[in-house]
Amino acid sequence: MSACRGCGSFELRRVLDLGSVPAADHFPLASEAVDAAESSHPLAMDFCVICRLAQLADDDTVTDEPRGVEPQALKDQAADAVQRVAASDLLRGSTVTEFGSPHGGTWLPLLTERGFVPAQSNSPADVVLDCFGIMHEPDQRAAFRQRAHAMEPDGVLLLQYHSLATIVSDGQWNALRHGHFGYYSLTALVRLLGDAGLRAITAWEFDLYGGTVLIAAVRDTVRVADSSIRSVLEREQAAGIGDADGVRSLQTAADTHSNSLRDWLVERAEAGERVYAYGAASRAVALFSLADLDRTLIAGVADASPSKQGRRMPGTDIPIISPEALVATEPDNVVLTLPDLIGEVSRRYPELDGRWLIDDPAGPVKH
Repeated sequence: MSACRGCGSFELRRVLDLGSVPAADHFPLASEAVDAAESSHPLAMDFCVICRLAQLADDDTVTDEPRGVEPQALKDQAADAVQRVAASDLLRGSTVTEFGSPHGGTWLPLLTERGFVPAQSNSPADVVLDCFGIMHEPDQRAAFRQRAHAMEPDGVLLLQYHSLATIVSDGQWNALRHGHFGYYSLTALVRLLGDAGLRAITAWEFDLYGGTVLIAAVRDTVRVADSSIRSVLEREQAAGIGDADGVRSLQTAADTHSNSLRDWLVERAEAGERVYAYGAASRAVALFSLADLDRTLIAGVADASPSKQGRRMPGTDIPIISPEALVATEPDNVVLTLPDLIGEVSRRYPELDGRWLIDDPAGPVKH
């Protein structure tokens, strides 16, 4: 039996089980034949009834992540976040350390513009940044302690995460993927931060990915958490994500989503329409696998990352092509696997106006 990644408890409950699917970050070359072994990796989410952390159960994959291109929506949100933190007078001191995400993107330039300099190796910093980085740590308890250790005594940890409340309420079951070990509610983070000697004092919410939260955590035990913390905690309690039963709805969402997507694609194929997708995202890997897709249903997936082009979606024969190649095919429909990209791709590829559909658990929705 596995122990909780956050508190070490064995009181884990299985809340989502996708069976065996391809590794989320291994995109084979398009010239390589599809091997059944590609789709042999178990993927499931467990929930700890002690510390309330939702977490990846086991991971038998080896990280092999082609670097993606940072979406403009993520850049814009980062700039907005830093402005909000600065307005709250929490950007104090002169040094900064960032625990980055393997997906790319950094907030360091936004801090250096404000006069901060990177802390020396193994030296504590006044500001510690973590934007979607900590979820990639298998040992969650050790990861939070590491970030606390990187802070000056009066420093601040700025930690951004995709809200479990959003994941559950929007049926975003495919946020679960190999290499992502933690799925956070503020309820769980209070315990994880507390075990590392930290406490959250304020929170900011953003629309990115349907709902993300940025928290500021400090060592100061005198400072009282403001109303934003209480507001998030109260909404989580009302949404029922503080227990395993509240999170189990993701299983139904996964089954419904994969079936509705396949049914829609079969209808389009029977009508003689050519469907492509945009965004060879890790969250699309399990979806394509569960829906049992191949290139007769989706002819190709466009992606802006040169490191993914010339490869294929894991476990399928669906090639990954450049956005320019997608435009040249003059597709009838393009399913966007990452809804946050719609503004960016609409501006960049006006030739595809009227052909975009946003992937949705109930079936693709025309934009």
